[in-house]
Amino acid sequence: MKEKIRAMIREAIEGLTKEEVPFSVEYPANERFGDYATNVAFVLGTLFKTAPSDVAQKILKNLPPEEALEKVEVAGGGFLNFYVKDKVWFETLREACIKGPEYGRKAPSGKRVLVEFVSANPTGPLHIGHGRIAAFGDSLSRLLEWTGWQVEREFYINDMGTQMELLGASVLARYGELLGGQMEFPEDGYRGEYIYDVARKLIEKYGEKLLKLPKEEALKISSFEAQNIIMQWIREELESFRVKFDNFVSEASLHQEGQVDKTLEELNKKGFLYDKDGAIWFKSTLFGDEKDRVVIRAQGTKTYFASDIAYHRQKFLRGYDLLINIWGADHHGYVKRLEAAVEALGFSKEKLKVILVQLVTLLRKGKRVSMSTRAGEFDALRDVIKEVGVDATRFFLLLRRADSPLDFDLEVAKAQNEENPVYYVQYAHARISSIFKKAEEKNLTLPDPRQTDLSSLSLPEERTLAKNVGIFPEILNDASSAFEPHILSSYLLSLAKAFHSYYNKHRVLNESEPLRNARLILVWGVKEVIRNGLEILGVQAPEEM
Repeated sequence: MKEKIRAMIREAIEGLTKEEVPFSVEYPANERFGDYATNVAFVLGTLFKTAPSDVAQKILKNLPPEEALEKVEVAGGGFLNFYVKDKVWFETLREACIKGPEYGRKAPSGKRVLVEFVSANPTGPLHIGHGRIAAFGDSLSRLLEWTGWQVEREFYINDMGTQMELLGASVLARYGELLGGQMEFPEDGYRGEYIYDVARKLIEKYGEKLLKLPKEEALKISSFEAQNIIMQWIREELESFRVKFDNFVSEASLHQEGQVDKTLEELNKKGFLYDKDGAIWFKSTLFGDEKDRVVIRAQGTKTYFASDIAYHRQKFLRGYDLLINIWGADHHGYVKRLEAAVEALGFSKEKLKVILVQLVTLLRKGKRVSMSTRAGEFDALRDVIKEVGVDATRFFLLLRRADSPLDFDLEVAKAQNEENPVYYVQYAHARISSIFKKAEEKNLTLPDPRQTDLSSLSLPEERTLAKNVGIFPEILNDASSAFEPHILSSYLLSLAKAFHSYYNKHRVLNESEPLRNARLILVWGVKEVIRNGLEILGVQAPEEM
């Protein structure tokens, strides 16, 4: 319905302006103001320097007829409010019940997208910040799949550089300590308890052998083994968090395959590299970056940025229609230089979307929990999952916009009441499931959604529930277009609230057969939407609680 209204508005304003007019179509918070409202008259009012209410009246006269609409009114000094006929919303209930698990899913568009997310350094277990990126990236991928995209999920492994040397040295020091030897612990090393766990695995595999090797060789083995062990932990943690990847790409492999050298050679041929102070620089300022960037240091080693340019060149060459990078907010200053590199290589930066995910503040008994992998004072994602469960962890991490900081209250996440948003939504699904279970126990024949007369659904609350079911495909489209799964989380909470309110006031089974059957179709539609929405968020929809 929303797209129909957009098309009607575009047709209505064609006679007023030839310019492309950006306008929104929203759901009014109060249904007194219609099912949809648009600000287009305010946009045109600014353009024409005319009162929005006058512009709205002109648009109203130009609107083409639409059978599904009861009326359109001008209100609030220029808003156009659209009222949809009740029967339209009630008919969508049939569609939801008939399509079931497929309700809201679009046909494949043929467009391909690569979503790269988490990409945590293999230097320690995932913390709750990684968890937010994991939940966001996986749910966004599911959302894109539901709206027609062919999605691939990718994890980029940063397995080179000083961090890996420090990891190897930290593990080797703990290895020596456990074997009763004396090995100096690096000043900036990783001090978490997990380093001992890695060291114990090295003892299982090598015994005391590493103590007898030259230090450089022992460090190389320690670093390699530690990285593999931790990467395996990360994979297992992500799978337990219901996050799976299609591809794991190693930074080291890009160097081994000559991809980094090839990429730098291409940039050099294009005239975008130069030598200064013994280092090789990329002319990123030509493409809007605040300063040029080093790609090869004076001592001859290539920077992480050089690897990243090669990685993105490889991504573009794989032929996706869109590349999505989901990074932590601390990568904010990195976006411009990457876009510059993409343009320098001849690709469109419009096909690259970088989403920055803000930090999570984890609260335990009202106190903030530190998250430092080197100091060892962090709560691993697996610890949070163990305490509150996968469902609560994922849902809480998807409650806010990605660019908004998030407070994660462990006590609320464990609560078995309406203060816990995931419990509130899941309980709605379980309540509806119990209705159908009781109907079965009473040997009641379930109504056929294609044939059931819904005319007895006359209450305002029933219309609201039917409308909420009807807009589900629009919500998915809005959330997908905005790349924001939290839109779906908010919608599910609103739907659950409307259902619980209705359930607490009105009976379903203990009514006359026509009304009982109509209400069964109503709650059936709600149940399908809640289950499908939770699936996209990676959260289970329990039959009982």
